[in-house]
Amino acid sequence: MIPFDFEYYKPSSVQTAVELFQFLQKNGKKPIYYSGGTEIITWARTNAIQPGAVIDLKSIPECNVMEMQEDKLIIGACVTLSVLAAANPFPLLSETAQGAADQTTRNKITLGGNICGKIIYREAVLPLLLADSRMVIAGIHGIRETSIHNVFSQQLRLENGEFLIQIVTDRSYISLPFVHYKKRQIGYIGYPLVTLAALKKENRIHTAYSGVCSFPFRSIEIDQALNDSSLPLTARIDQAISKLPAPILDNAEGSASFRKFVLKHTMADAVQLLESR
Repeated sequence: MIPFDFEYYKPSSVQTAVELFQFLQKNGKKPIYYSGGTEIITWARTNAIQPGAVIDLKSIPECNVMEMQEDKLIIGACVTLSVLAAANPFPLLSETAQGAADQTTRNKITLGGNICGKIIYREAVLPLLLADSRMVIAGIHGIRETSIHNVFSQQLRLENGEFLIQIVTDRSYISLPFVHYKKRQIGYIGYPLVTLAALKKENRIHTAYSGVCSFPFRSIEIDQALNDSSLPLTARIDQAISKLPAPILDNAEGSASFRKFVLKHTMADAVQLLESR
């Protein structure tokens, strides 16, 4: 149960959603956008957030598309992870989505909600970073499309009042060789010690990670080290780990030293498998 009152809106167009946000903000309502809502409900129940208004984006048609348009895959931000996994339009993305949470939760978590969330893992962003996807974003100045690398750095960095409409991915990435690993300490449900997603393009391996540091990331420096064929694989992995963008996580899922051990073996598995393809 959420222990406070708030106003609820469900606009049916991008423009109406943006205008509602501006109006509500001017009236001191502290509005938030809502797509999947799993994190928002959790925060609200613990009083970590207290919005005066919630703008539900799930009735906006553009936020619910999943289709190929010429050479581009368009996925709306309100498509759930379970729908995405079942449709399988981009195998690496679908497999990554399938590994996030349990089935009941995936029925509610949306692709946009996972990307925009505050939880540190946000695994669905990894294939999008690897595929150099483009983000379609709405705000007071209209709709803009930009590379994910321009707006995602540890988290999706939107301007006040903006929201994510769609993710656009070039068809050429969809059928590339890939691997996906999600390593947990115990069982098949729960947060990861290490999640690694990788694609092979033009004989080079590109990797992205979640669970290793306190945010999901892709690192050009790590990829350069892993692709340095002049070194043995163990040396490449040591070099790659020295390029991590932040300290290795040390939390309830596993210690930093254990995570490092798992990361080394996961990197080795990924490189060996993709080099053989």
